[in-house]
Amino acid sequence: MLRFKRLGEILIENKLIDQFQLEEALKVQKRSGKRLGKILVEMGFLTEQDIINVLEFQLGIKQIKLAETLPDIEALKYIPKNLASKYQVIPIAEEGDLLVVAMADPLDIMVIDELRLRTGKRIKSVIATEKEITEAIDKFYSAKTADFTKKEETAAAVELEIPDGDAVSVDQMPIVRLVNSILSEAVEVNASDIHLEPGKREVRVRFRIDGLLREIRPFPLASHNSVVSRIKIMAGMDIAEKRLPQDGRIQQNLKNREIDIRVSSLPTVYGEKIVMRLLDRSTRLLKLGELGFSEEALKSFRQLIEQPFGMILVTGPTGSGKTTTLYAALNEINSVSKNIVTIEDPVEYVLPGINQVSVNQKAGLNFAVGLRSILRQDPDVIMIGEIRDVETAKIAVRAANTGHLVFSTLHTNDAPGALTRLLDMGVEPYLVATTVIGVVAQRLARRICNSCRQEYTVPADSEERVFLGRSAEEKIRLYRGTGCKFCGFTGYKGRMAVTEILNVTSSIKRMIVQKNHSEAIREHALSSEGFVSMKEDGIMKAFRGLTTLEEIMRIV
Repeated sequence: MLRFKRLGEILIENKLIDQFQLEEALKVQKRSGKRLGKILVEMGFLTEQDIINVLEFQLGIKQIKLAETLPDIEALKYIPKNLASKYQVIPIAEEGDLLVVAMADPLDIMVIDELRLRTGKRIKSVIATEKEITEAIDKFYSAKTADFTKKEETAAAVELEIPDGDAVSVDQMPIVRLVNSILSEAVEVNASDIHLEPGKREVRVRFRIDGLLREIRPFPLASHNSVVSRIKIMAGMDIAEKRLPQDGRIQQNLKNREIDIRVSSLPTVYGEKIVMRLLDRSTRLLKLGELGFSEEALKSFRQLIEQPFGMILVTGPTGSGKTTTLYAALNEINSVSKNIVTIEDPVEYVLPGINQVSVNQKAGLNFAVGLRSILRQDPDVIMIGEIRDVETAKIAVRAANTGHLVFSTLHTNDAPGALTRLLDMGVEPYLVATTVIGVVAQRLARRICNSCRQEYTVPADSEERVFLGRSAEEKIRLYRGTGCKFCGFTGYKGRMAVTEILNVTSSIKRMIVQKNHSEAIREHALSSEGFVSMKEDGIMKAFRGLTTLEEIMRIV
């Protein structure tokens, strides 16, 4: 168990630093992304040799003097020079299936796992100073060695691009292991998207976690074509076509979870960029009460979805949780007595007891065609994934006007904007007024991590006071996450909805018929209808300690 202790814990136990010094260094690490040991040395709290001595004594990690050691030339070929420089490592010797690697940070399990996956060998770490490793990399990686390593990687790429379907060892290929490693890590940290972006010298890997992209370890550009080919093969895409964008789909079991992966390729100046969207089929669908709606908003939304007919719209940008909200609503009203049919592009989660149709553009099944067919299926409730064109909009409005409850989504910035968007699409004002019964606009805000949430007093000269419209004299207390191992030192874990719900009252119906602008509708709703804006909803959640005001300022 000692092996997996964090460096900070070990240093405190050995009285080399105190808790205050560790916390200061962790703050710097959060901003810079540097290794903790390096930061502690730069801050003058201890020396690099102090760290090496305590790790050798406490964990039994052998210390090595690279100035007195000659690395095995065969071992160097397992790790390319750019990777060795990136991770501050250098291979020393090969002992059967074991690769001895000198590391500046031998406690970095992620790097050790990465080296194990790339080399196919077990990794035995020894410790050396960063300066010694840098000098050894420059000294021992000759042009000949680097060239040999690059040729090996290229050979692996060529081998992968023409795969043998009957090969027993396909899962042991280095590139296959690399792709599987990226996918597994993304699932483990609950990433929604993976971005593989080729650059001039390496391929940048980024995960979207809780709505924001985070940079993960890159891999050499020499492996890029092989990785893209592997992903394309898995997704049923054309590996020979590299000049045009393509789309594909992968269904895979990762970490005992059924993951549906939508793959998109895009040609760039350095090669094809790949984006993979991950949908976890095994995830339990959230209930309405778990989405983060305030008590009043939840009550208002439930009243809307219990209506026998009319149209309910959910608006917001891509990735704002619109589909999750609609699924939660359908689950709540689902019963044996109701025929609920959806048309989606694509079906993201299978809902028991609900008839779901997936758009198929190649077969000529778009939203409009599917919606016409659904109306002949005796539906009570219809969910349309998105209203994209005037034809779909008019059919949806007609369905809502003839006794059906219709749910759909639109891309607008706020709730009143959805009403004027339908008018702009060519739907008659009287039809919009008589069919739309409510609009929900939403964004997703990151939740403060419960493990490191902390109260603080807002400074007198902060932007937060300007956002709140409060004076410098007024004392304001809010909450934020300080960053811990449970949230990846971000201060946030999970997300919640920040919403505004516009009920289409008789006075708003008159404004729609008169073609009033969305701003006029918003002003009327705020002054006369008890309408709570997303900004106000977010501020209330910040004061309750559910999210930060900084996050509300970012999304609203």
